[in-house]
Amino acid sequence: MMDPLFLKALLLLAGCLTGLVYHLSNPFLGEKRTGYEKPNFVIILADDIGWGDLGANWAETEDTPHLDKLASEGMRLVDFHSAASTCSPSRASLLTGRLGTRNGVTHNFAVTSVGGLPLNETTLAEVLQDAGYLTAVIGKWHLGHNGLYHPNFRGFDYYFGIPYSHDMGCTDTPGYNLPPCPACPWHSALTSSSGKDCYTEVALPLFENISIVQQPVNLTSLAAEYAEKATRFIQCARPVPRWEILHCPLLGAIIYLRKSERPFFLYLALAHMHVPLVIAQPPSCSSVREVYGASLREMDAFVGRLKEEIDSSQEENTLLWFTGDNGPWAQKCELAGSVGPFIGTWQRRRGGSSAKQTTWEGGHRIPALAYWPGKIPANVTSAALLSTLDIFPTVVSLANAALPPHRRFDGLDVSDVLFGQSHNGHKTLFHPNSGAAGKDGEIKALRLAQYKAFYTTGGAKACDGSIGLEEHHDPPLMFNLERDAQEQEPLDTKSSEYQAVFPAVTRAFADILQDIATDNVSTADYSRNPAATPCCNPQHVVCRCQPCRNPDHSGTTQSTHSQA
Repeated sequence: MMDPLFLKALLLLAGCLTGLVYHLSNPFLGEKRTGYEKPNFVIILADDIGWGDLGANWAETEDTPHLDKLASEGMRLVDFHSAASTCSPSRASLLTGRLGTRNGVTHNFAVTSVGGLPLNETTLAEVLQDAGYLTAVIGKWHLGHNGLYHPNFRGFDYYFGIPYSHDMGCTDTPGYNLPPCPACPWHSALTSSSGKDCYTEVALPLFENISIVQQPVNLTSLAAEYAEKATRFIQCARPVPRWEILHCPLLGAIIYLRKSERPFFLYLALAHMHVPLVIAQPPSCSSVREVYGASLREMDAFVGRLKEEIDSSQEENTLLWFTGDNGPWAQKCELAGSVGPFIGTWQRRRGGSSAKQTTWEGGHRIPALAYWPGKIPANVTSAALLSTLDIFPTVVSLANAALPPHRRFDGLDVSDVLFGQSHNGHKTLFHPNSGAAGKDGEIKALRLAQYKAFYTTGGAKACDGSIGLEEHHDPPLMFNLERDAQEQEPLDTKSSEYQAVFPAVTRAFADILQDIATDNVSTADYSRNPAATPCCNPQHVVCRCQPCRNPDHSGTTQSTHSQA
């Protein structure tokens, strides 16, 4: 028979151990990893950033010392492209590895959108969550905010951010925009007094998971809040010591206990460099161009802070991938970024912009940096033809997970490129219409080696207000980017060079259309309903959470109610 005192001691010891597990456990931590140690992933997506906004890419830029340092310590991807030249389609493709003609997202969702990224599409977060990852999205979502389209139901354990672009709702801190937009009104009579480019009827909301915690958002402090949430997430998910020491005073014993840990995936979708530009510390110089530079420096410092946190806590097992969603929004003039040498001269001569919303290089060639100490070689430049489409299959492969079945992917696993073991990227890359010309989402431009072919061209609204007319080309307009990065002079259709590459272009174009036609494709719901508008207080003008707050005060408003 067991001694009662010994039994009591065992029970107390068990209780002590149970208390330790509960006390030391982190709500973000789960079962320990076995075998292959899965890496962590941090994907940083800047908004409307130009290829030439990085000093490492373009010598005229001097505002990105932290990103330039990141480039020197990792790999710079100089022929890297967004999957579309506008917001929602680009983000949908990043998170699915599929073009908009497959995943259904061909243009942007609205404030009143009922739907979002189709629910039968599997996101990168869902794949990683099933593989044991802790997942978070911090920043702009823009893939549906209503019901099951909300990020918490798309594979993300944690969400903190805005549901769409931060110019799609009024704030009390309107910042710099062209044309300028007013602050949120306090009286209903003022809600319709602004231009068509300004949203004044509903304030911009800020979500934490499914709750609206601020409406309107204080844009001045938003970047700092993103940085704080991202840092805290990394700290909560950081690897912990294999063994923790417990001193159980009752027994005078020291007990060692193995702690568990989970890898993490952080998708950080910044508000920078999209208008309105709102800077926590405005520049001393009042020039509009200096405002852009100051905002660029703020974003750069943000990335530097996050890299420092990763370096200090993750034991060199984190892949950091920085890129953008599309090129700069040229109609915003000096509040838009730099395309570097990719100026699209052919289009600009005919009117309109050759940046965001177009299939010209300035619309989809974006900066990209990859950093993983000990895995990705330092201070290396890769000219491989790559895309945001590649993030999905590459991350899935590195996580030792499986791609979703019964569908085809446009991205490649480019881990060999990142590790310096290959220089091979895409043989062909396809650029869907993104608003400037043609039907949204249709593929009317493609890249084959150094050649760029256009079946349809057009220019988005430019700084001077001009718009390039839609033009169709049969045979396609073709440029050799190797010697004509400016897309200035198309090849003569009668030249031997054109005739040599034309058959391959024709085959590639026919092949992608056939492949999509026989794939499992989705259709997004783009219907609208005012009831889908995120609103924490429908009884007050612009949905303010605290209508009695002093209008001059821009502090945080709180609410736990959401109609999203």
